[in-house]
This record gives sequence, structure tokens and C-alpha cells, in this order.
Amino acid sequence: MLDIWFTENHTEGYKVSWRIDKILHSERSRFQEIAVVESPDLGRALLLDNTVQTTTRFEFIYHEMIAHVPLMIHPRPQRVMVIGGGDGGTVREVLKHPTVETVELVEIDERVIQVSKEWLPQLSSALNSDRVKILTVDGLQYVKEKAAHYDVIIVDCTDPGGPSLALFTKDFYQDVYNALTEDGIMVSQTGSPTFSPHFVEAVKGIRQVFPCSSPYLTCEPSYIAGFWSFTAGSKKYALDTVNQDRMAAITTRYYTPEIHRAAFVLPKHIQEQIK
Repeated sequence: MLDIWFTENHTEGYKVSWRIDKILHSERSRFQEIAVVESPDLGRALLLDNTVQTTTRFEFIYHEMIAHVPLMIHPRPQRVMVIGGGDGGTVREVLKHPTVETVELVEIDERVIQVSKEWLPQLSSALNSDRVKILTVDGLQYVKEKAAHYDVIIVDCTDPGGPSLALFTKDFYQDVYNALTEDGIMVSQTGSPTFSPHFVEAVKGIRQVFPCSSPYLTCEPSYIAGFWSFTAGSKKYALDTVNQDRMAAITTRYYTPEIHRAAFVLPKHIQEQIK
């Protein structure tokens, strides 16, 4: 048996390693290194610049929590934008909501989409839906061109670094606010509240723009040990609002209305970080 290990460095003093059985695909796109590997503990994993983005074993946790929380808050989401998320998992979850008429997937790197279609079909199959429009453009610039158009915007970006740093700023969140309808909702993945130096900055930036906002938490074993955060911003609706009747039409493995409400209950030390 091959004894190949992949190591992901998080800080100067903290790294995590997984054994890899196979390297299924590897390439350099115009923007980043892309790889798909197979691991006995993760299943298939998509790596971007040597960082795990999603895994077939655990992806449902992340994708359900980034998609269903904002969609279940909104009473009737029809137009949705997903920025990033080229693997297709978030779009798959969005399309479970029967009120959704269109989903725009705005992914700057078309190779992420193509590689995911080839190697991660359980995530990417929904990208073939007639309700999905794929735009391989820069989401940072694209959202500036929209005004009062989307009911929900989901920022499924990579961790902050290089060009993605701009997706964690108040200016970007203001552009997202402007692109939403008068009762629109946004959510962004905002990284590890324990190890990410940008978590507090992102939460405070969203808070400065949206009248109702809060981080919420989950635990995803593929990512940095401990909590993983998303931050929601709403123009109108309370974040613990759940249109529970809609659950009859949605199949999930992790998300429930109870998980939704509980996710916004923050440990005291995280509350103190974002004061």
C-alpha cells in the first residue's frame, strides 16, 4: 500500500495530515493549483493550493449549513447568487428549495467547475440544472453591477489569502447589500473562529452593513479542528426565523430547524471576540 501523506499547514505551530491512497488529478489553472485525491478517511477531496476545500465524506455538513440557513430564513427565496462554490455542493442544496427559480454560480476559475464535474459528480451534478446559470467571472466585480436583484447571496469562497482577501472586507459586504432585494439575506463562510485572523474582521464588517447579523457555527471534520464559522446578514428577518413547513420538501443529513437555531448560540469566548 502506498504510504503518501498530505499535510495542510494552518499556522506556524499547527498542521494536519491525512493519508492519501490515490492522486486522481492534478493541474495548475490560471489562478491556482487544483488537485483531487482519495483518502481512506475523507473519501475524495478537492484541494486548492494545497488546502482541503471539500470532501465527499463530510461535505454535506458544510454545504447544508451554508445554504439552508439563509434560505430557510427567507419566506420565499426565488433568485439566488452563489459566489465561489465551483464544486457545486452549495448549488445542489439551494436547488432543493422549490421556490428557487434561478441560481447564478459566479466562479472565477472555470477549471474548478470542470474538474469537479469529472471527479466529484455527487457534488457537481446539480450544475446541469436548467435553473442554474454559470458565470466564470470575478464575483467581486460582478456583484458591483447588480442592484436590488437577489433574495439570497451565498459567499462560498476560499479562505482569505491573495485575491480572496477582498471578499472579507466591509466594502464587499456593502456591494452584496446593494445587490440584495429589500428583504434580502446573505451568508459568507468566515473560517475558523479559533485560528483565522480574519474571522473577527469579517464579522464586524458584516455587522456594520446589515441591521441584523451574527456568526453561526458548525463542526466539519475536514477543516481545522474545532468550530467552523459562517456569518449571516439580514436586511429584515431575525436570523433564528425558520420557515419550518418547507422542511417537508427538503432532504438533509445534518441541517434541522433545531440545528439552525442552536448554531447561533455562541460560546462566551467567541461572543467576547466579536464585541
